[in-house]
Amino acid sequence: MRRVYLVPNIITAFGLACGLFVIFKVNMVEPGSGTYQVLQTSVLLLLLAAFADLLDGAVARAMRAESEFGVMFDSLADAISFGVAPSVLMLKSLSLEQGTGLSFFAVVGAMLFSICGVLRLVRFSVKAGEAKGDPEAQAAHKKHFTGLPIDAGALAAVSANLFFASPVVEKYLPMEDHTRAIILTCLMIVLGYFMVSRWKFPSSKVLHFRVPSFQLVFVTVILAIFFLYGVLYFFPVMLAVVAWGYVILGWTLSIIRLIAGKKSKTLEDFEPESEE
Repeated sequence: MRRVYLVPNIITAFGLACGLFVIFKVNMVEPGSGTYQVLQTSVLLLLLAAFADLLDGAVARAMRAESEFGVMFDSLADAISFGVAPSVLMLKSLSLEQGTGLSFFAVVGAMLFSICGVLRLVRFSVKAGEAKGDPEAQAAHKKHFTGLPIDAGALAAVSANLFFASPVVEKYLPMEDHTRAIILTCLMIVLGYFMVSRWKFPSSKVLHFRVPSFQLVFVTVILAIFFLYGVLYFFPVMLAVVAWGYVILGWTLSIIRLIAGKKSKTLEDFEPESEE
């Protein structure tokens, strides 16, 4: 392996370490003791893992250091950081009595999320391999994702967990533990389903708008101010809005495409793939 291959793999290892730290850290506390501070720290570490996941691929392409080892390592790291860690975090943050129907339901929801996440990664790797040598397939592969990306699903899951445990919800929308457990488990199952579904979700490469440079700078500054203010004072709410906003955007585009019909060219890139 060439020396330059170390750089993207070190970034991948850093993301994997963040995911493993979350798993090991929350397993050192008693079930139901996943306080808001523990959840917030865990979410921040998973955000670092997501950033590392974006960075390692970009660095590998920029340095022309892509390899089969790096692809496999990245996929396994994502399975742990985004497939297993959110499920462990959810189960540890809930106060559920063992042996009850609700605890079994929560475990099933967590397992489905993790299994679907791994299946999503396998399908993505297979599709990426099949797209090699086919310019049209590679272009389509970069424009959208078939199924909800596992990192987006993980952030949606942990953002919902953090949101329901936040002081804002406890103050204005208090709920009992079993209600919170049911809601979070149902969300995990829904996210797991859409990770292995044939629905299309947009890539960041197509989320761009052509506007004059001055307007772009002005809008960027305004959005940055609101974003930073939200992160500093309403982090759980801001994270939930961003994470679920992406999920809802994908649902909306796919639903519009389904309503338009196959004969229409409206959002034809978001036509759900047929089962093979």
